[in-house]
Amino acid sequence: MVKQLQPPSKDANVFRMARELFAREAETLAKLGVHPQIPRLLDYFEDNQQFYLVQEYVKGHNLHQEVKKRGPFSEAGVKQFLSELLPILQYVHEQKVIHRDIKPANLIRRQTDRKLVLIDFGAVKNPVNSVMANADSQTALTNFAVGTQGFAPPEQMAMRPVYASDIYAVGATCLYLLTGKSPKAIEVDINTGELLWEKLVKVSPQFAKVLKTMLEVSVRHRYKSAQEVMDALDMTAYADSLAQSLIAAPMVTSQPPRQDSGSMATSSVSVPLKSKFRPKNQNPEASPDNLLGGQMAFSLFNTNVLAKSKARSSTELTLLKKKPRLDEKAILDAYNDGRRNFAQEELPNLNLAKAKLLGVNFCQSKLTGANLQGANLSNADLGRANLSQAILKNTNLNNAYLGYADLEKADLRGANLTGAHLRYANLKDANLCGANLSDAQVTQEQIALAKTNWLTVMPNGKRSYW
Repeated sequence: MVKQLQPPSKDANVFRMARELFAREAETLAKLGVHPQIPRLLDYFEDNQQFYLVQEYVKGHNLHQEVKKRGPFSEAGVKQFLSELLPILQYVHEQKVIHRDIKPANLIRRQTDRKLVLIDFGAVKNPVNSVMANADSQTALTNFAVGTQGFAPPEQMAMRPVYASDIYAVGATCLYLLTGKSPKAIEVDINTGELLWEKLVKVSPQFAKVLKTMLEVSVRHRYKSAQEVMDALDMTAYADSLAQSLIAAPMVTSQPPRQDSGSMATSSVSVPLKSKFRPKNQNPEASPDNLLGGQMAFSLFNTNVLAKSKARSSTELTLLKKKPRLDEKAILDAYNDGRRNFAQEELPNLNLAKAKLLGVNFCQSKLTGANLQGANLSNADLGRANLSQAILKNTNLNNAYLGYADLEKADLRGANLTGAHLRYANLKDANLCGANLSDAQVTQEQIALAKTNWLTVMPNGKRSYW
């Protein structure tokens, strides 16, 4: 797909600055395109004082079209949407990029694998297009507001976007998915400027609180990062699970509850929670600049929430902190029940040989020494995962994302890596004998660190050494 960008001003200084901005932002897009859910920038060039971007074409329907065709989403559908989008946004922010135009029309459901793809980065298009013909060279590249009315927050329209501006846009997108209405069509509180959306949707109080924080007019009170939203959703999942457990199981305690604690007995709910959750080492105070790209992790423990809740008993705190590990059965059962997100989990030495886990998300998970021999991990997200010494012999990793993954000393003999994303993955001493790397995104330098033989199919489709 080719996009044409033309600055309206003929001023030499303005054009020079626009050219520098275009080149810099095009390079940023090229870097972002390493992620499998962001279109790759194939080329960019200038011709006759016009700028051109050549990007990967994504076939599919955007979310605006989906809502028009099928109607509004349910709460569960919107939560699933967030679990897909937030990790992409976290990756974008890690690259120190603000998208500035997140909306349903810029989120495509890719036809080939049904994954969301974030498109149309305004960082290139809008600054160049918004150079005003009557602006002087000192202010020409700052006098623009990027975004779509209704989805862009006040600070962005005032030309001062921050990472949290994208969080607001995601929240506004959620409102559209729930109501089928543009945020512009929703009534506004004339005193605060807040959207009066609560009466238009039917969602749980916990999820409503998350949406409300995403849509805060004040940046001070809004979530600052995608990770903060994911943590809040994790706590919502915990509250729902706790409530269901209390209804489903009788209270059983090993000792009489304290009369003055005011907290609920927790021994009866520890068993159902054990099979679903486990701890994650994540600092919820990390800034967007320092967050690693990755997928949504289902953790329960949020230090911000606990710090504000001094009334919790020590027993209840123990429940939140100590989350048992997922074992093989728990993962397979959860996957069969529809769960795909197993990001940032501690899963060393797991035996998942011959498991069918298509599209699974193990981003940033620790899978050292895991046995995944013969497993089907097609379209899986293993970005930044630790797979050192893992057994991946004859594993199907077709179109899997392994960017920045640690595959040191991993056994990949006979693995199907066709179309896999291996950029920046550590392949030191990995065994690629007999592996199929056709169309894989990997460099010659990376492969040189691994062990190959005449049966190894290289990215060019040939069985030969580079």
